[in-house]
Formats: sequence, structure tokens, C-alpha cells
Amino acid sequence: MTILSYLIPISLLLGGAGLAAFLYTLKSDQYDDPDGNAQRILAPDYDEKPKA
Repeated sequence: MTILSYLIPISLLLGGAGLAAFLYTLKSDQYDDPDGNAQRILAPDYDEKPKA
């Protein structure tokens, strides 16, 4: 039963760290445009010169 006194605080700390990381990604707008990257990969690149 003494192992529970170690495992419960460790699991709470890991859960809190995961929540903090998720909230950080929300604040830094990493989920702002999820469809943009999917469409951008299919669009042709007009900045590159055509290959001869």
C-alpha cells in the first residue's frame, strides 16, 4: 500500500504537466488553421522555377 503514496502524486504531476502543455499549445495558436496545411501541401508551388 505504500507504493500508492508514490504513484498517486506522480500521476497527478504528470497529468498536470500534460494539461499545462495542452494549454500552452492553445495559447500559442497551434490549432489556428488545421485545414490550411492540408490544402497547402496539395497546391502547386509558384515560387520555384520550372524544371527543364
